[in-house]
Amino acid sequence: MLGWFLKMVLFGGLNPLVPHEPKYQEILTDPSYAGQFVLMTNPHIGNTGVNFDDEESRQCFLAGLVIRSLSIATSNWRCVETLGDYLAKRNIMGIYDVDTRAITRRLRQDGSLIGVLSTEQSKSDEELLKMSRSWDIVGIDLISGVTCDAPYEWVDQTKSEWDFNSGGRDQETYRVVAYDFGIKHNILRRLASYGCKITVVPSTWPAAETLKMTPDWVLFSNGPGDPSAVPYAVETVKEILGKVPVFGICMGHQLLGQALGGKTFKMKFGHHGGNHPVRNLRNDRVEISAQNHNYAVDPASLPDGVEVTHVNLNDGSCAGLAYPALNIMSLQYHPEASPGPHDSDCAFREFIELMKSAKQVA
Repeated sequence: MLGWFLKMVLFGGLNPLVPHEPKYQEILTDPSYAGQFVLMTNPHIGNTGVNFDDEESRQCFLAGLVIRSLSIATSNWRCVETLGDYLAKRNIMGIYDVDTRAITRRLRQDGSLIGVLSTEQSKSDEELLKMSRSWDIVGIDLISGVTCDAPYEWVDQTKSEWDFNSGGRDQETYRVVAYDFGIKHNILRRLASYGCKITVVPSTWPAAETLKMTPDWVLFSNGPGDPSAVPYAVETVKEILGKVPVFGICMGHQLLGQALGGKTFKMKFGHHGGNHPVRNLRNDRVEISAQNHNYAVDPASLPDGVEVTHVNLNDGSCAGLAYPALNIMSLQYHPEASPGPHDSDCAFREFIELMKSAKQVA
């Protein structure tokens, strides 16, 4: 098929024509969706409206939202704004009255696709196809558009009504430097919940400056796009490995894989959503996880000593790594997932125990 054209109803902002690669408020503000359109498979979206407590970053980073049915009313005690008004104020295009099941079937068959959303009726089908073919997620540095501009201290604590770890918090405080490759606020909230004092730094922050801060451990965060497009981040990871314990999440996991000498590859359609089963090979538990990534680490390319700790049960791909000799741990998915599932939240505790052990040896 040379191209696929759909007519639908617009809501939200009138963004410029935006290229496309195939949940709700947390998804809208997850920086890992930068440069992508998001197709929701749940048919009815917007009925709970929007509230500002659930945002995962400072802005919306996705390129557009595609849904089947837009709710004409909201019903939730926390709602402060409708979904349509929220997107319009942020100039994010949304479209509805779309056969999302048909698109989902196409994506399952062909994998992630490039596309265009347009309000310009004067554009011909051929012109739209040409525009879609002028962009590709491969080789594009999307991290530079979502990272912070300067280091800052994270001060927003987890609210007591949401803090399900409050009974297990340590009295000791741990100093953490978190590299912002597109970090989600809930990662920072969960770290604070486990007794961490966090300094967030930009993606280009020199490793030498990080080590001068004498952190107890370093976090490499989630983020959008192709890990091979950010060699500067891989070099930073390399310079830190072995100096302090490190924990990688999503993009951070992929960067660790490359820094250790492994390779990453683009998946057919990636992993997206909150229902991915993952087997923890260390304890043989199955965790239901939230995931959002288009790339994966090739375990066959990793050197001796690197252990695959988690496997995605849908396709057998690598979902977690450990390298005990260098105090490294990483996950390809989101242990901090908000609003859930929370099966993997224990990963934060596991890493803190690893960090404690490393300090005792040192």
